[in-house]
Amino acid sequence: MPSRTPIRSILTALLAALLFCVLPMAAQDPPKDKPQDSPPKPTFEKPAMAAPEEAKPAEKKAPVAKKPAASTGEGAVVEEIIARVNNEIITKSELDKAEATAIEEATQDCKNRCTPEQLQTAVADEKKNALRHLIDQSLLVQRGKDMGTSVETDVIKRLDQIRTDNKLDSMEDLEKAVTSQSLNWEDFKSNIRNTILTQKVIGNEVGSHITISKEEVQKYYDEHKAEFVRPEQVALREIEVKTDGQPAEKIPDLKKKADTALKRVQDGEDFGEIAKRLSDGSTAKQGGYLGIYKKGELSKQLEDAVFVMKKNQLTEVMETKQGFLILQVMEHYDEGQQALAKVENEITNKLYEARMEPALREYLKTLREQSYVIIKPGFQDAAGGSGSEIQEVSATPEAAAKAKKARKKYILFGKKDT
Repeated sequence: MPSRTPIRSILTALLAALLFCVLPMAAQDPPKDKPQDSPPKPTFEKPAMAAPEEAKPAEKKAPVAKKPAASTGEGAVVEEIIARVNNEIITKSELDKAEATAIEEATQDCKNRCTPEQLQTAVADEKKNALRHLIDQSLLVQRGKDMGTSVETDVIKRLDQIRTDNKLDSMEDLEKAVTSQSLNWEDFKSNIRNTILTQKVIGNEVGSHITISKEEVQKYYDEHKAEFVRPEQVALREIEVKTDGQPAEKIPDLKKKADTALKRVQDGEDFGEIAKRLSDGSTAKQGGYLGIYKKGELSKQLEDAVFVMKKNQLTEVMETKQGFLILQVMEHYDEGQQALAKVENEITNKLYEARMEPALREYLKTLREQSYVIIKPGFQDAAGGSGSEIQEVSATPEAAAKAKKARKKYILFGKKDT
């Protein structure tokens, strides 16, 4: 199974979080089926989203340049601005990082599945969307701030989860680990904060307005029954306590940790929450969800254990090459035509996702219309904006003073501002 997430990869994951959808699914119900390509097991990560809240209308902003995090001296050029979104700017280095992340994600998604030509197309598409995603995230973060959405508690929880994932004893140790990799601690926290804020705004402003009725689910099921004729399958989630690479004297304590996790679930605590807190596996962030498996896709040890179990049943603590493992059967699908009750959540998720993407795009279009977005000539985002020239506009006296102070630090469209 994959090793724990290194700190540097957290920033990569944060950029990808922008367009995650809110899936209306109960904790005990399995997510929708995944294609059965028999990839290395287990995998499949699905970050959670925040619950909906009330929101206030967006207001149009007067743009002023934000001050860079650091400069090399008065009048020195630090960055080149390529886009401005209300009071915020997007720099060339930020776009370069976003494009590098997009290329990395496209490459990972295509691994062992795409031809070189398909990979080239996927990389080009991701690069083309990079600026749009940066602008979208800026709009969503600003909207969240306008709504007065507080995410500080969530930020602390996320930082603590990263600390735990990386087996660090304190937050001070996490800060040292971050800075040791040439990452700015405050920027690291800000990226996490903005990602959580983005997710909440999407949930509040878009996801909460999408509803799927039982009649729609029934209609889809009746019209697509062939989709639900399947081999015997099980939907699984896990709690994994890794022992790989650990000294022998630590193994008893790790076994005790796994036994404690199992006992807490048996005593009524939610499996997903325990997985988030105690699992060392790469699936911890999504409550241990592994995926849906048919016979022949799991090791014999695991297959023999889970295919005789019913929905919500737990295995005992099993010892594997990687460590100690606890599995829960979220759903057991019999061979043949699946009953509506067993695929209802799957259908709901499918219909929900189909509506979420266009709804989110329409919402972001509205945010743009209510905002001040300009892009450097020569750059273009996939939403259609390009070729505008950055201009200073009237703002409050305080904001104008900040803009005047900050503009010595940047190249505006290739010309040093004087």
